Amino acid sequence: MSKRVPITVAHGDGIGPEIMAATLHILREAGAELDIETIDIGEKVYLAGNSSGIEPSSWDSLRRTKVFLKAPITTPQGGGFKSLNVTVRKTLGLYANVRPCVSYHPFIDTKHPVMDTVIVRENEEDLYAGIEHRQTEQVMQCLKLISRPGSEKIVRYAFEYARRNNRKKVTCFTKDNIMKLTDGLFHKVFDEIAVEYPEIENEHWIVDIGAAKLADTPEIFDVLVMPNLYGDVLSDVAAQIAGSVGLAGSANIGEHVSMFEAIHGSAPRRAGQNLANPSGLLLGAVMMLVHVGLTEVAERVHNAWLRTIEDGIHTYDIYEEGKSKEKVGTKEFAEAVALRVGQSPQTLKAAAYKAAEDVAEVAKDARPARRRAKKELVGVDVFLDWTSGTANDLGDGLGKLSGDGLKLEMMSNRGVKVWPGGHAETFCSDHWRCRFIADADGVGVSHAQIVSLLKRVGEAGYDFIKTENLYNFDGERGYSLDQGA
Repeated sequence: MSKRVPITVAHGDGIGPEIMAATLHILREAGAELDIETIDIGEKVYLAGNSSGIEPSSWDSLRRTKVFLKAPITTPQGGGFKSLNVTVRKTLGLYANVRPCVSYHPFIDTKHPVMDTVIVRENEEDLYAGIEHRQTEQVMQCLKLISRPGSEKIVRYAFEYARRNNRKKVTCFTKDNIMKLTDGLFHKVFDEIAVEYPEIENEHWIVDIGAAKLADTPEIFDVLVMPNLYGDVLSDVAAQIAGSVGLAGSANIGEHVSMFEAIHGSAPRRAGQNLANPSGLLLGAVMMLVHVGLTEVAERVHNAWLRTIEDGIHTYDIYEEGKSKEKVGTKEFAEAVALRVGQSPQTLKAAAYKAAEDVAEVAKDARPARRRAKKELVGVDVFLDWTSGTANDLGDGLGKLSGDGLKLEMMSNRGVKVWPGGHAETFCSDHWRCRFIADADGVGVSHAQIVSLLKRVGEAGYDFIKTENLYNFDGERGYSLDQGA
């Protein structure tokens, strides 16, 4: 007898309980051997005084089962209530957001009849690290953080997803023509890892033209992997142009725990009326079944759902006269899918998933260990809040503070070089970057020299608001230049 797979289930708010009941019914009828632990999340928990929407005891269930099937929730109006998704994602390290965006032509209206794209979005870092500061009267700052380990995890996951799900190509979107260090690292890691998957085609696009092609001809893409912000925006765009936002499931994958859900909300106005479409949550559950290794059950459920869509048995949100054959409620739709378990679609592409034992293991240990680069401090960027004159005035004043092995080399404002040799037409805010570099080639700088410089800057009456040390790594510059530099 096969061992039952433990999962944690939350029935949520609004339409959540109805679509979860429908989803679990279909899974049972398809033969999914699940050991279900139920937890409370959402509105009731929020109103009981827990601002995160999840009881502390529920974390024990998630850590025990490592799999979370979550219905949508309602966040109460007013301040002080935190996003439950963000809380779970960051607390449990759910680094990969996976969203298939598929059209179901001719049975459901779509702008792109042959679209079948999966977006794999990095889920923890990038600008979404949420590290922001107000630095001056005029300027706010948000730090974009891209790490090698974070990039390696998400890129490898994208290739493993492609391998497991019979996908042929992985495409990376970045903006590394502008953000050469951060997005450049993501692109570099993509190229490094792609070599380990020779059977899967790989390519890179700059995100702006890539997004345009995704909106225009999404059929040229298969699996897309990208940093957090681009993935957040483009996964919604892709779902919308597929014509199936209400049908889309989503997975949030972590090294220890993973969460599966629909992408839509709790729709409280539709609650309790047997109207809601359970398809988004059901397809999220299909992703869950694949994740835990129940690939045969996943195929039975997915193909039964596709056959139901083909047979024109539709809930109100996708029902269309002339295309649909029967308008049904939540329970009836679930029964229709359950009755078709064992059947396959006749027009739409049938789902097929590789079993874990059929997927070759990547020889991770065979990859050479990375040597830490030699790191050398060569200067410092000193950021000032300053409004007392022109760039030339500031350059003249700061230039007098050069010494002790450091010299003022360049100043910029909002990323544009303004001294020396700036242009009068360049608009300047009150936020200045002033770069001091070692005054002799090949000579490093000490922290003590930087501290001494800051003392001179402060004593001269300048308001320094931030510093960034400048490093070379194995002799390669580890900091950006500015436009015009």
